[in-house]
Amino acid sequence: MKAIRHGSIGILPAGALGAAFFAHLTSGLANVDGSVFLIGRSGSASGRALADGGFLRFEIDGSPKSIPLEGLFFAGLPACLEFNQLPEILLVCPNPDQLLGVLDEYVGLLEALFATNQLAPRAMPTLVLTSNGIYFSRVRQMFIERLEEATLFGRLPDLWPDLMPRIIGRVIRGVTIQTGLRRGSGAHAVYVPGPSGITRLAGGDDALRRRAHALLAGRGAWFELAGERTPTRLEFDKAQINLCSNLLGQIYSLTSPGGFRPLKVCEIYAAEHEDEIRELTRNAFLVGRAVRAYGPDEDREKLHLELMQAAMKPSQHVPSSVQLLAMGLRDRTLKPELTPTEAWLLDPLIRYARTGGLESTARYFEALREKLLGLLRAAMAA
Repeated sequence: MKAIRHGSIGILPAGALGAAFFAHLTSGLANVDGSVFLIGRSGSASGRALADGGFLRFEIDGSPKSIPLEGLFFAGLPACLEFNQLPEILLVCPNPDQLLGVLDEYVGLLEALFATNQLAPRAMPTLVLTSNGIYFSRVRQMFIERLEEATLFGRLPDLWPDLMPRIIGRVIRGVTIQTGLRRGSGAHAVYVPGPSGITRLAGGDDALRRRAHALLAGRGAWFELAGERTPTRLEFDKAQINLCSNLLGQIYSLTSPGGFRPLKVCEIYAAEHEDEIRELTRNAFLVGRAVRAYGPDEDREKLHLELMQAAMKPSQHVPSSVQLLAMGLRDRTLKPELTPTEAWLLDPLIRYARTGGLESTARYFEALREKLLGLLRAAMAA
């Protein structure tokens, strides 16, 4: 009978964030015992290249380190199932536009278990979704729809009323400020983990969430339970940090039409940008209050100060979207479009603002989007 590997943690995929989690969950690579391992997205070219190279390359405290991937890398959840290596906890950390593909793969895992009469909670990993964005409620609903479609076509049994809540309870939101860099690509990529950053866990089944926290924090990484805060509340808090650091960071880094200088966090949050940063967080707060992520008596000024303090901790870090912008300019692959991080923040904010009757706020975020796109087009033309 297939069962998850008790006490194990899988990280999907081995990108900049995933590699950073791997480093912190193994005490800076000092405790690589096989209970923490990496999983590629099925069909991923970068995953294949990494596997073919045979090593994962890091830079830890300025020193290069490499670890062999044998026994530490599996090419997707089907491979984990085949080799009896299903993790108890699956840290899901791809780009947000790849989340639904991961959920499809998870549904496929359940279908494979059902086809061999092994569908049971003991063989189902707990998912911790750590990608940036405002998406938890919507993604969870889409997950339910995919499960029900599989039931409709006979690939899964009727999951109501017993199994469905137990499956959905395995979806937990992990809102993180963990940072990491990747230099190069494929088998030659070098991963540079940022300092240990907090990841707060919310949503899902209470017992499973506490178990996930015990395993993840027990390995020395910085994970905390969010208490009474909902996943959507945490997402709106993090959205304000992400939009300031990544979206405004790109705008400020594109110093003039066609010019570019990648800014660090400490430069993005400089005093001359304070008014614009406050305007962004004010509008995001209004949307958050409309969807009840924030209560009517929430102290906006107190929240703003708390978020800014958290945002400025990695002061020497270049935000991920600014890094992608630099790579796109260097490799001449830049496109006049938002990165997935910004798209999965701005699109929900604009949609919720309009639904909540906040027309001026919707227009504010649309104008911010157009400002960035205009600067990107100018950079491409240059």
